[in-house]
Amino acid sequence: MSLQPKRGIARLQACTHGGINHAELKALGIDPETIMDFSVCTNPFMPPPGIKEIINNAPIEQYPDSGATELTQRLSESLSVPAENILVGSGTTELIRLIAIAYFRNSGHVLLLEPTYGEYEVACQIVGTQTIKYRAKEEDNFTPKINDVVGLIRRHLPQAVFICNPNNPTGKYLSQADIEAILDAMDESLLILDEAYVTFMEKGWNSLGLRKRNNVVVLRSMTKDYGLPGLRLGYAVAHRDIIKYLRPALPPWNVNAVAQKAGTTVLMQKAYLRQSLKKIQECKRYLTGELTRLGFRILPSDAHYFLVKAGNATECRHSLLKHGILVRDCTSFGLPEYIRIAPRTMPECKKLITAISKIANSG
Repeated sequence: MSLQPKRGIARLQACTHGGINHAELKALGIDPETIMDFSVCTNPFMPPPGIKEIINNAPIEQYPDSGATELTQRLSESLSVPAENILVGSGTTELIRLIAIAYFRNSGHVLLLEPTYGEYEVACQIVGTQTIKYRAKEEDNFTPKINDVVGLIRRHLPQAVFICNPNNPTGKYLSQADIEAILDAMDESLLILDEAYVTFMEKGWNSLGLRKRNNVVVLRSMTKDYGLPGLRLGYAVAHRDIIKYLRPALPPWNVNAVAQKAGTTVLMQKAYLRQSLKKIQECKRYLTGELTRLGFRILPSDAHYFLVKAGNATECRHSLLKHGILVRDCTSFGLPEYIRIAPRTMPECKKLITAISKIANSG
């Protein structure tokens, strides 16, 4: 009998994500370069002009700085947070798995607020930790009831709680009072507050003060903010003791030299980022207005992306793909009637509405 992996790994299934599936497009005879991708929630107006030329000068002939020292310092200045409270990763998903490896135990449970990002559960499965799930209801527009969440925490005493804020895929954003109510119910539990999309919020609250507590990790994504999904870049902000324990568990050279160079550079483009965020909100208002006019139900979202009730999400995605348009089928979130759409440029948004109109008119 051949050597077998541990039981949890043998049952592990890869999480479904948005973005282009190159094997799928090849089978359909579609050129990936022609696809307008509304399935990912990254900034379509980034990176800034000239960034590709700048990162071409990254020292790829050398090992990258394992501590991402320059990028960490630039983040420290930008966030007004001490560098000792920051840990840079190759995207927030790497940091999610790192936290699970460092802190989760087989004997405990982790609370997930669903529907939400599937990698939280995958991280728990990798380390053999069981999950407890709170599921928000459709009749509440998938807004969690904080009192119910607090009740679950007090009853089960989970070793950790994942909260995506704003949530993926629903776009629901919990207030500071909501998060503090949850923290008040947590004794020795760890809160992982995933703010991968918080930059796109028109009105948000500053969570970085939570780093002073010894049981909170705030995650943020430069991949999303600055349109760098091909490079993978994110960071954690937490109490220095948490960072001290996490840092040695990271693989050496985890953030490549090109990503570090790009991240350091784009952090200086604050005005360009503000302009792009304004354009994203304009495109969101256009899309939600036009889709409502066409008779679709749009769920209220505090983020730039939003859910659309489309009947059969898988068929809707497939139909739009024939028009060169990709949307997120939310079946993997347990929402088989919903697609998720994130704004792209206005010309692309108009093409999406035209395609949906044609499909709707054809039945």
